[in-house]
Amino acid sequence: MSNHLDYHLFNTLSGKKEILKPSDPQHVKIYACGPTVYNYAHIGNARMAVVFDTFVRTLRFIFPKVTYVSNITDIDDKIIEAAVEQNVEISVITKKFTKIYNEDMAKLNVLAPDVQPKATEYIPEMIDLIKELIEKDFAYEKDGHVLFHVPTYENYGKLSNRIKDEQIAGSRVDVADFKKDPADFVLWKPSTGVQPGWESPWGIGRPGWHTECSAMSEKTLGLPLDIHGGGRDLIFPHHENEIAQSCCTAAENSNPESYAKYWMHNGFVTIDGEKMSKSLGNIILVNELTQKYHGEVIRLALLSTHYRQALDWNDNVIHQAKKLLDKLYSLLNELNDVKESKEPDNDLIEILLDDLNTPGLIANINKLIKNAESREEDDKPNLKSNLLLIGKLMGILEDQSYNQISDEFKDKVDSLIEDRSNAKKKRDFELADKIRSELIDLGVEINDSPEGTTWKVVK
Repeated sequence: MSNHLDYHLFNTLSGKKEILKPSDPQHVKIYACGPTVYNYAHIGNARMAVVFDTFVRTLRFIFPKVTYVSNITDIDDKIIEAAVEQNVEISVITKKFTKIYNEDMAKLNVLAPDVQPKATEYIPEMIDLIKELIEKDFAYEKDGHVLFHVPTYENYGKLSNRIKDEQIAGSRVDVADFKKDPADFVLWKPSTGVQPGWESPWGIGRPGWHTECSAMSEKTLGLPLDIHGGGRDLIFPHHENEIAQSCCTAAENSNPESYAKYWMHNGFVTIDGEKMSKSLGNIILVNELTQKYHGEVIRLALLSTHYRQALDWNDNVIHQAKKLLDKLYSLLNELNDVKESKEPDNDLIEILLDDLNTPGLIANINKLIKNAESREEDDKPNLKSNLLLIGKLMGILEDQSYNQISDEFKDKVDSLIEDRSNAKKKRDFELADKIRSELIDLGVEINDSPEGTTWKVVK
């Protein structure tokens, strides 16, 4: 923990980079919108989870206490559709995919949030929130639906900077005849016999998606939140609607910051330059990806582009991530018997405190690797400390078995080196060169010296 360091965060609400100043200097409160669990998580879901996990790890380096909440949406029309198709209760779908999501994220070294609330556990709080909005004339009931009346909230659109026509177009829904205004959004909707529902003052029904996070964030963290975030696609309408709901109930109507002071959003993931979509058949699932690549390789690839920018996922991105991770593990293995120093170099990782600049840190890591061989022996404890700190903040270098060399491989390399040595003694340099080429093909780099030949795996 280093309290003298400041964290600079780009705030979507203000549109500029600001020094993070939590309401309580000793305790940062973060809420990030998690997945809707009806299918396997894709690489876009993983980017959000990895970005916010890295962000939380970094804040914990500065602040005494950080509480991170990221929810699970386990009631949604897509979930209901999946349950109907499979002829099972929605809980069968949601329990299965919540478990798979958490297991997949764990493979990427994403730490579990401090709290992971599920929407179905907070229905009473949602009903209370809706009742209060009706009582204060911000919402109305019609035909079993309860809707937030957008014209009653003067700051609507401040987060997304949308004018009213853009708000309606951006919501991408047909204007229902029970709406007073086309921009009004659903807080509660009626459920039919085949749909799950809960008792409410407006009949059997279920909450609107936006209602969930307002209720869960306030209940789990209390207001104001220091930081609220998620994927860029949530800015409008989801996060805009959350601000409206919460500022008209628990927070201050005239002040969006009374709900959450800072807003943080990560960019989209494209696949070879194309948007991910079912129609293109290019949706990459984390569950399948982790069967081909080590989780830390995937994680490092997700952090290779600045979180606010779009990340184009392609073979080169994953190749470069693996290449860098191999080098880091190789260097750390060389320092296996070195005892780390007590204080790492803050200036090495300080770039990460500039709006989570992971590409900048990766550039520093490459410089560190390049200069490692020229380090004096007494400087190696500091080098090891730097590597361990990088690993802790970036969520890598945690697998002791990564690229572990088997005894069988060692024996094979040692045998080839001995054969090469014998060939050189017999002045059979053609055979010696052939054996060297074979070692290179195995990913082995050899170094001849008067004391003998040493080797290491370089790929």
